[in-house]
This record gives sequence, C-alpha cells and structure tokens, in this order.
Amino acid sequence: MASLESNLKMVRETIARSAEKAGRDASEVKLLCVTKTVGIAEIQQLYRLGERRIGESRVQSAGKKIAQIPSLGVEWHLIGHLQTNKVKHSLDLFQMIHSVDSLHLAEAISKRATMLEIVFPILIEVNVSGEASKYGVPLETLQPETEGQEPVWGLVDLTARIARLPGLEMRGLMTMAPFDADAEAVRPVFRKLRQLRDELNQRGLTPQPLVELSMGMTNDYPVAVEEGATYVRIGSALFA
Repeated sequence: MASLESNLKMVRETIARSAEKAGRDASEVKLLCVTKTVGIAEIQQLYRLGERRIGESRVQSAGKKIAQIPSLGVEWHLIGHLQTNKVKHSLDLFQMIHSVDSLHLAEAISKRATMLEIVFPILIEVNVSGEASKYGVPLETLQPETEGQEPVWGLVDLTARIARLPGLEMRGLMTMAPFDADAEAVRPVFRKLRQLRDELNQRGLTPQPLVELSMGMTNDYPVAVEEGATYVRIGSALFA
C-alpha cells in the first residue's frame, strides 16, 4: 500500500503535467483533498505535507473533525449537497460552499451571511450531464407542471437572481461528471462547464467575473485540468 506522502506527490505531479500539456500554469489549479472517508490523523498528515484545503461532503461529519483540529488553519470546503436547515451551521464551519444548486438555498445562505455581516464565497453546482441521479442546476429553466409553483431556474436565470442577493460572492461553477472508466469520455462535460462560465461572464451577470471551475475527481482529474479546472477534488488517489 502506497503512503499518503507518495500518493500526494503523484497527484501533484499529475496536475503539473496536465497543466503543462494545456499550456497552463500549475499554480492555477488548487488541490482539494477530500477526506470524507478518513479521520483526523490523515488530515493532520496532509497539513504536515503542506496541504491546507480540505473538502467534506457532510456538514455533521465535517463539524466533528473541525472541532478536533481548530488550530490547524485549514481551509474547509463543502462539496456535498446542502439542505437549507443546515446552512446556519455550515457558514460557521466552511470557508466556501461548492454545491449551491437552487435559489432557495442561495437565499438561505445570503440571509445567514448578512446576519453575520460577512460576504460568503459560493460556487453554483451545474448538472451538465443532465443525469437525474445528480444534483445541480439544469442548463435551462424548467417550467412547473402545476400552476402556482415556482420554476426550476436554469443556470443563466439563477445566476442573475443570485447576483442580486447580499452577502454572497459568486466565484464560479462546479460539476460532477458521470463516472466512466475512460476519462476521455467525460471531457465534453468539463469543456461545457468552462464554456458556460465564459458565457456567463460575457453576459456580465455578476459584479465580478467568475473564475473558478470545481471539476475533476480521482478518475478524471487530469482531463479536468486540461479543460480548465481551478479546483480538483481528490480523495481515493490520496488514500488508496
């Protein structure tokens, strides 16, 4: 079994090679170490190895870990689905939420951030693949089947609405690609997310241009980096 140190070295080198292949600077790509399957010892080791960005999928489990290592200076990112009833706790724990996927959730985060008198960074999660099993904003607004219901806002409309909410800083987009043994098969998903970010910027919907693209996991992160990822979310490749 490879050590965490050797696995981390391999991931860093792969990111660097992929960035170079795409004519990018590797410093543009931030490694988000996903620790949902490991404990405090592994997070502490990551810290000793120079990593400061940790991704967790569940608010409750992250809270337990954060309570045990409050002095490390780690930057915590929520990458899993967030329910509105956990927003209050989330803003006390995390420094960024990658998975904002509805106006209702954005409004709850805005309300809490405004109360705390902070500006909280978020990413909008987009369901680029259109898979029913995945969370994320659809590309186009879906009209309700029942009269009186609010539409499910598509990406453009939702971005415009969130941009008007106080206490939020939209920094970019996030997506979950379909799992495929052939990473090349999901390249179009990553390319599409980059194109969507660029289209939103061309429309001028946000106060500041969107920069971040959170995309790519253990199975496909080299391709994601080639297509413009600024965050890659890596767990299994580190802790295998």
